[in-house]
Amino acid sequence: MRPTLTHLALHVPDLDACIAFYEQFCGMHVFHERAGKGSRIVWMAEPGKEREFIFVIMPGGQDRALADNDYSHFGFALASRAEVDALADRARQVGCLIWEPRDEPYPVGYYCGVRDPAGHYVEFSYGQPLGPGAEEMPAP
Repeated sequence: MRPTLTHLALHVPDLDACIAFYEQFCGMHVFHERAGKGSRIVWMAEPGKEREFIFVIMPGGQDRALADNDYSHFGFALASRAEVDALADRARQVGCLIWEPRDEPYPVGYYCGVRDPAGHYVEFSYGQPLGPGAEEMPAP
């Protein structure tokens, strides 16, 4: 049997702030919650993908304080450049935009970066050969 990636588990310093971030910026929702780790553990997913890939978010982590040259991130695809720009505007207004929208050669595309309340970086892109619009891109 071939392994299948199903989830990422994240310890975070402020569970409620991270839930709100992933709801507001990533369109994810809590679909399972239980007691654990001194508080509660939540499972979040994009609607309709609850059995494909999820984030398990637990309290008790420390801020990730990533270095300026650390590009570790979670990647979310958007359906257009305009959606990347709109999301960057929202992030700029609340003070969590870390990478202004920019164009990079294929396969990177057009993207911006946002910092979640735990310090994880989240990229929002258009034009990569993954996610919405991938069918319009050349094969890798």
